[in-house]
Amino acid sequence: MSERRRIFGTDGVRGVANIEPVTAETALKLGRAAAHVVTQLAGGARSGHRAQIVLGKDTRLSGYMLENALAAGIMSLGVDVLLIGPLPSPGTAYITRSLRADAGIMLSASHNSYEDNGIKFFRRDGYKLDDEIELRIENLVFSGEIENVRPTAARIGKAFRVDDALGRYIEFAKASFPRGLNLESLRIAVDVANGAGYKSTPCILRELGANVIVAHNTPNGRNINKECGSTHPEEIQRIVKETGAQVGVSNDGDADRVLLCDENGELVDGDEIMAIAAIDYLKNDRLAQNTLVATIMSNFGLEGALEPYGGKVLRTKVGDRYVIEEMMKRNLNLGGEQSGHMIFHDYTTTGDGIISALQILRIMVETGHPLSELKKCMRKYPQAQRNLKVSKKPPIPDLVEVSRLTAETEKDLGGKGRVLLRYSGTEPKIRLLIEGPDSARINAQADRIAEAIQKEIGAE
Repeated sequence: MSERRRIFGTDGVRGVANIEPVTAETALKLGRAAAHVVTQLAGGARSGHRAQIVLGKDTRLSGYMLENALAAGIMSLGVDVLLIGPLPSPGTAYITRSLRADAGIMLSASHNSYEDNGIKFFRRDGYKLDDEIELRIENLVFSGEIENVRPTAARIGKAFRVDDALGRYIEFAKASFPRGLNLESLRIAVDVANGAGYKSTPCILRELGANVIVAHNTPNGRNINKECGSTHPEEIQRIVKETGAQVGVSNDGDADRVLLCDENGELVDGDEIMAIAAIDYLKNDRLAQNTLVATIMSNFGLEGALEPYGGKVLRTKVGDRYVIEEMMKRNLNLGGEQSGHMIFHDYTTTGDGIISALQILRIMVETGHPLSELKKCMRKYPQAQRNLKVSKKPPIPDLVEVSRLTAETEKDLGGKGRVLLRYSGTEPKIRLLIEGPDSARINAQADRIAEAIQKEIGAE
């Protein structure tokens, strides 16, 4: 298949809902293709076994449309559907594993606005689907190879509602927090982004004893991520300052990432969260091979934070799937991204916002230190980031003026910083990051490169 026809990106299929490829028609085909592949992986129609696929979603309006289309496609291939939404993406991964289903599917566009939606797949063990399996599903969507595979009569699949999915996930997440501790000493502000964690996140914190102040927990299908959640961190900062909370927790739409806010209203991003957790693990001889996995976007201050404790940082391409792949390959137990995707592999198989937050809350309770003190373990290098909409995505070396300015900036940094330029795998955007010792200087350089990008491939 040509690259032009690919519909899978770095995190499943994503786009504007009801426009290809995120349409009911394609969702039905994806459901049929996924069901066919899952049946093959499960050993075919072996005696006494009917394959099952867990289907979760966040709170987007288009979730109803896509859920029904996917379910119809799956059942038309003789596979049962277990409906669990709305539930966080990590909840879908966990329920898939817990119920011993053959695969899981989550309907979400994560941190994007409600107009978008996405379809991402999990293996039966709760990990994201392998690239080669996604490619098999994609090939079936376009090839028409399974058009004549049509079970009839009793071989058609059924749909079941899993009524206790939320409770199962809440208990699973709570189990990552030590049984001998509680959060009774903490007043916690929570912004659940009108998203998939609007019930689970506050409930977990309350059941562990915290005094919880909740905001943006009234989803209506159109307000997910709207001026709230981890893409609008100024909101949790405002809530913490206004309520006098000791810590703020901010999810994104599918609650697989988290950003924190200290008692002074200062943001604590994914890099700082990883640094706090990794140092705690190093002190307690829990960090596997003394190695933290981060991406090339993470601040170089991570290395400086871990080095005094004998720790090191291993870097991957951008994307939590690459982080977890490296962790699994090397048998490591902690990794993540600056954006707030953290994988605490001792507890879960994927990024999980509430489990990540609980690990930092545990450290706060055990040490008695406020978050403002804990985050001092890491001294950040100044960064200048620009996320720009583009009209097309030609190879970056083909952008003549952009490449010239990038090379000029790298020379100016003289080895004391870096320039990263990459296209988003899920949006029509290009992401620019410059890191260096002088904030004003790198911001001026970022503006020059951004202006050149706008002239060459910018979108309205």
